[in-house]
Amino acid sequence: MESSFGVLHVWTQGDGVTRAIFAVLLAMSVVSWVVIVVKALGVLRTQRLARQVDSFWHAGDMAEGMARLGDAEANPFRDLALEGREAAAHHRATQAQLHDRLDVSDWVSRALQGSIDRSAGHLQSGLALLASVGSTAPFVGLFGTVWGIYHALMRIGASGQASIDQVAGPIGEALIMTALGLAVAIPAVLGYNALVRGHKVIVARLGRFAHDLHALYVTGARVTAGTAGAAGAAVVSLKPR
Repeated sequence: MESSFGVLHVWTQGDGVTRAIFAVLLAMSVVSWVVIVVKALGVLRTQRLARQVDSFWHAGDMAEGMARLGDAEANPFRDLALEGREAAAHHRATQAQLHDRLDVSDWVSRALQGSIDRSAGHLQSGLALLASVGSTAPFVGLFGTVWGIYHALMRIGASGQASIDQVAGPIGEALIMTALGLAVAIPAVLGYNALVRGHKVIVARLGRFAHDLHALYVTGARVTAGTAGAAGAAVVSLKPR
């Protein structure tokens, strides 16, 4: 009968250790999928926010530029611009104490780098859990397989029958635990790799934005490639205030 085989049969016929391993694998799978979905939505949201950076540079003043970046919570690009603006304003307000120790370029650079580091840390939260699941789930499943095979062989030895029909069922059911471990680990590893790549793209975009913001707050104009033309003049017209 079909009900005598498969995952359900492993659960009903297994002992406490087998059921505990099964529950652990199930919990690891649920948690990893939750992290994958939540972090993937976060990456997509941040990528949409990154598209607003170009409109920031075509604003007439800083207030309009900030408005174009949007007021959404956890906006790393808006946070970066605010952090740089506050650092530059703080340096100007306390220049008498700072000019002999730290110039405005270093001060703004440290503030921008700190903002990038905080955003990167937020993006990477949860990835350690995916890495742990991807690396340990196969071994958890393997432990369940070894435990199941041990008990299957004990039952076969007690019954005194070692025919193929007596061996194949219990051993096959024990091997299901290895398959479950791989089913948990593979999505976690693939999700981890995809999220890491998405985060690298975002951090690189933050770095480019920070470079332009640094030039804006230190020199009053954004760095542009090539010779300045009419379009370039429009782009660099944004002034901090």
